[in-house]
Amino acid sequence: MTETRISFVLSENMLATGTALPMEMLRTAILANRRRGGDKRCVVKLSTTAEHRGSYNSTTGFRWQADRPLPQTDKSDIIYLPALWRNPRPTLRRSGALLEWLRDCHARGTTLCAVSTGVCFLAQAGLLEGKAATTHWHYFDQFERDYPKVDLKRQHFITKAGNIYCAASVNSLADLTVHFIHKLFNRTVATHVERHFSHEIRRPYESLAFYENLDHPHPDEQIVQVQSWLRQSYAQNLKMSQVAQHFDMSTRTLNRRFKEATGTTPLDYLRQVRINTAQELLKTSNLSIAEIAAQVGYMDTAYFTERFKEQLDITPSDYRATVRAKLFHTD
Repeated sequence: MTETRISFVLSENMLATGTALPMEMLRTAILANRRRGGDKRCVVKLSTTAEHRGSYNSTTGFRWQADRPLPQTDKSDIIYLPALWRNPRPTLRRSGALLEWLRDCHARGTTLCAVSTGVCFLAQAGLLEGKAATTHWHYFDQFERDYPKVDLKRQHFITKAGNIYCAASVNSLADLTVHFIHKLFNRTVATHVERHFSHEIRRPYESLAFYENLDHPHPDEQIVQVQSWLRQSYAQNLKMSQVAQHFDMSTRTLNRRFKEATGTTPLDYLRQVRINTAQELLKTSNLSIAEIAAQVGYMDTAYFTERFKEQLDITPSDYRATVRAKLFHTD
């Protein structure tokens, strides 16, 4: 059994949405996985934690009660840090125990995730020095003055630096949470959650994120070149034997090295690139389903529909109707 423990930190002056939204998304994912007969060995447990016992009031008056204090929350796999209302400095000055706890968790390899001005918890703890980060746009200048050693990425809504994730806004945090759900469960569950939480503004995590060492996410540089070539050539009628020959490898060697480097096969990677591209075309173009299928490398529309539904648990036409309903709704 694989158990993942996710802790949501409560704090004074916190914004409720930065905690409530990802918590509800994750609870929806847990229920969806259960109802769809997903892997029962995948157990995700959610809880709240805080420096002190007692209740915490959000800026809108919601009262939160921590399930357990920090000293009893030392085995988290993922930690969510909340956004703070207005100037975070006063809260940071009173959060010494939390900052020390975050340092300990980071040292143990815990994934840390902060949203908006909640990123200041990580910066104040010294965990972002020399690393990429982002925060709410209104706080950019002050953040750079307060933390000059942090590599602030103003143009990115999400950053990843090792096991630390920063989201600039609650919407970006939702994108990041969909990414986590995909990793925790599977793409079908992630898509189910995505469609039920502001699907009309969701964008893939990969298109929003800044990665450290983006050009070399794994050490096999030739496989990096294969990935890049597949992303550029997805519309062609490709066979893996042709791909292997193009890179002077046997098909067996290509499959083995690709799987070792990326965790998936080159064929599955190609299929994912095609489906991702088809999703964008369904959202943003008026091309027919057959035209979209052809543009992403499928000459057989029925086969394209079958692959799309296998990946996303919905047909291309139903997906288009769902994601465009609010975009084109008029009173």
